[in-house]
Amino acid sequence: MIKPIRNETDYEAALKRVDELMNAAPNTPEMDELEVLVTLVQSYEDKHYFLDAPDPISAIKFRMEQEGLQQKDLISIIGDKAVVSKVLSGQRKLTAQMIKNLHEQLNIPFESLFSKAVCA
Repeated sequence: MIKPIRNETDYEAALKRVDELMNAAPNTPEMDELEVLVTLVQSYEDKHYFLDAPDPISAIKFRMEQEGLQQKDLISIIGDKAVVSKVLSGQRKLTAQMIKNLHEQLNIPFESLFSKAVCA
């Protein structure tokens, strides 16, 4: 059951559930739950934590630089060429599936991908 995050105990429980749901298949109730929880966690963090984490696009670009990747290398992770271009230019927001893929395939911390990211 999804409920508001009112304190640290709720926050920790939400993070645990997010972790459990990271393997959810697209277009399932589990993925829907993940997207809602990500929004709740982000809202709680915005109010209670000051994280000097990079914004998601900077984190992605930094990892691309570290790994010597080009935009075309993100197609299998994010989506087609146009989607990759729009995400990297800030014209398109990250989805929960994109965040999951970026974390799993490029090892970008969730904290960096959730920062200022609103799931579409």
